Amino acid sequence: MHILIGLLGTIVSLLYLLDRVGIDLGWINPWSWRRRRNWRNQFQGDPIYAIEDPVQIAALFVVGVARLDGDLSAEQKKATLGLFEEKFSLDARGASQLYAASVHLLAAPQLLESQLEGLAKRAAPTFSTEQAESLGEMIDTIVAMDGDPSDAQRRVTDGLLAGGAKARPQGTWA
Repeated sequence: MHILIGLLGTIVSLLYLLDRVGIDLGWINPWSWRRRRNWRNQFQGDPIYAIEDPVQIAALFVVGVARLDGDLSAEQKKATLGLFEEKFSLDARGASQLYAASVHLLAAPQLLESQLEGLAKRAAPTFSTEQAESLGEMIDTIVAMDGDPSDAQRRVTDGLLAGGAKARPQGTWA
């Protein structure tokens, strides 16, 4: 018994000395490690993957797919704001705020396609069938203003619409 107490005392003393020297052994604790990992992923990750509201996700897709070929023209912006007001039942100020938030979240044009593809994989199953059809119509309307859709726009739109919208009872956006 005295050997066991001596061994435990030595281990505790070594851990205390290592802590005093500055060597962190907190990684040994699996619960602490998981909590730190989840915190890091939540606050250092891309904020578009934390959005759960289907209206905000749809707005990201509409603005993002239109921006794949460059910035939106004034006509596209006006049409986008009109679609947001009509489809999402927003007033002009709410539509403008939703548009501004979408543009801000999709600010890095070099990452736009990968962000939209990743978001499509995560968010497509959350849309009802009616919402997916409405989103496809909005994207087609905005993209058609610039002519035929590019390959990147087709790829992202097809990935979103093929993502598996489920028949859910909620139906509309509002």
